[in-house]
Amino acid sequence: MSRTSDLTDGQWARIQPLLPSSDGRRGRPFRDDRRGVEGIIYRYRSRIAWRDVPAEFGPWQTI
Repeated sequence: MSRTSDLTDGQWARIQPLLPSSDGRRGRPFRDDRRGVEGIIYRYRSRIAWRDVPAEFGPWQTI
């Protein structure tokens, strides 16, 4: 398992329907949810500050 991938595809398939969707909404679509969820998991597993989350997960303010 890589540093930026904690969820398997099966786990993600169970989580994804529970997250908000941008379907049917105006404007820019939501960003990649999986990257944000993986960033949250990484942050709690490594016990680091939000600002120290690696850039692969996106800006720390949006995770």
